[in-house]
Amino acid sequence: MTAPVCTSDSNAATALAPATAPAAAGARAQTLPYPSFSSYVKARQPVLLRTARSLTANPSDAEDLLQTALAKTYVAWERIEDHRALDGYVRRALLNTRTSQWRKRKVDEFACDELPEPEPVPCGDDPAERQALHDAMWRAIMKLPARQRAMVVLRYYEDLSEARTAEVLGVSVGTVKSAVSRALGKLREDPELGFVRS
Repeated sequence: MTAPVCTSDSNAATALAPATAPAAAGARAQTLPYPSFSSYVKARQPVLLRTARSLTANPSDAEDLLQTALAKTYVAWERIEDHRALDGYVRRALLNTRTSQWRKRKVDEFACDELPEPEPVPCGDDPAERQALHDAMWRAIMKLPARQRAMVVLRYYEDLSEARTAEVLGVSVGTVKSAVSRALGKLREDPELGFVRS
């Protein structure tokens, strides 16, 4: 065991400085909330991913956006002095990255001499026309005799074959053919369905 050497105050300060510097650095390292980048990402990734998802509509795009922001943070990790402000740094990187993506996005609008108007809807595709035709057809079908009406409904609304229609009604296939033919003739002559023929 060596005996302590007595020195002057100035020499004591100089002699102690190197010994206390590493201890101070170690104490500062212990007070940092995130001593490494990987521990920061593990701790804060869910919160940061929620922020990224609020900036994009697609979850996959949000993950890519967060990856890019974290890569920028990793590059600047040693320059960030206050690690308590890391979330703010990453959020700023998220916003800046997303803004750059918006600016670089492909513009799908082009200036032109004429406005691109949608094609006019054919009369057959107009919902009001379809409903009017539907109502007129049902009124015409209701005018048919019960047996013909049943055969038309089974053949054309239920989409049964002639044989199946005959089986359901307990008649021959020939009866179905002749009755449906007469029913269609009456429907063609119905004045309410005249606008369909024109």
